[in-house]
Amino acid sequence: MNKNTKIYIAGHKGLVGSAIWNNLISRGYTNLVGRTHQELDLLDGAAVKNFFDEEQPEAVVLAAAHVGGIMANNIYRADFIYNNLQIQQNVIGESFRHNVKKLLFLGSTCIYPREAPQPMKEDCLLTDTLEYTNEPYAIAKIAGLKMCESFNIQYGTNYIAVMPTNLYGPNDNFHLEKSHVLPAMIRKIHLAKCLNENDWESVRKDLNLRPVEGIDGNNSEKEILKVLYKYGISQEAVTLWGTGTPMREFLWSEEMADASVHVLLNVDFKDTYDISQKEIRNCHINVGTGKEVSIRQAAEMIVKEIGFKGELHWDLSKPDGTMRKLTDVTKLHNLGWHHKIEIDEGIHRMYEWYLKN
Repeated sequence: MNKNTKIYIAGHKGLVGSAIWNNLISRGYTNLVGRTHQELDLLDGAAVKNFFDEEQPEAVVLAAAHVGGIMANNIYRADFIYNNLQIQQNVIGESFRHNVKKLLFLGSTCIYPREAPQPMKEDCLLTDTLEYTNEPYAIAKIAGLKMCESFNIQYGTNYIAVMPTNLYGPNDNFHLEKSHVLPAMIRKIHLAKCLNENDWESVRKDLNLRPVEGIDGNNSEKEILKVLYKYGISQEAVTLWGTGTPMREFLWSEEMADASVHVLLNVDFKDTYDISQKEIRNCHINVGTGKEVSIRQAAEMIVKEIGFKGELHWDLSKPDGTMRKLTDVTKLHNLGWHHKIEIDEGIHRMYEWYLKN
């Protein structure tokens, strides 16, 4: 792939897409194409076809998805399966019809069974029952990677699927209900610290940037305290879901981008499976660190980074989700990529970014 190759990045304003865009720019790839959701609705098949007709990209990165944390996945189940299937169907389908030479599909390690052996190898896919809370999203992502795999086998395309572990970083979504676990904890603990220090200016600034249920910095203190309390945020404590004991692996989003671009530029479908095997399957690639911390440990790191003087409480009536999720990244290492940023440094970087944005 040369530096002038036209590359379409679906989801280029999101957590991963924006990082992939910046990574490609830093490597000298400048012929990049992106559209915001307002400019191109990826759920609209006709609009996606028209876009591909006009732009004729040579490579595609499918980083657009309907995403969220455990609460959102459990509540908005239909949205997670329908929207993701539709986005994948439209983008992968038009990529095939327009002879795209290389496609990178981003999935998630939630595709693996709840009781998968740890660390999770790629070949444990579809060997047992999925985690209930995010089952619809996982099924959609499994369909996406199988679509890539099947097009490659039947038509000789070069579509690669990567499965990132839990991501965090710049441009993440800090919605108190719908975000990933780390940004949600960072925002909750930040707001609790502001309340603890009676720093209403910072509370109002935060809510003006990211209103909660229609409540922003212009509302009364009573209204603000009421809505924050609903999400477990008070002057004295932050209440988080579950027991805090589940183990999680976290990957800095800019490193996920670097791994993704490494795969896009250097890995072909033939590199993702054992050619001696009769059946071609599990060709996706885990992307992670191969290291883990508990949710409680991560929360305590955030408390220390932010300087919150209150307490952490755990709501045992809420589900924990999968108790352990650690990827086996042997395939990725063998393909030439290793992570560098550890969780404590990543939390520091993310909080700094949050305060500036």
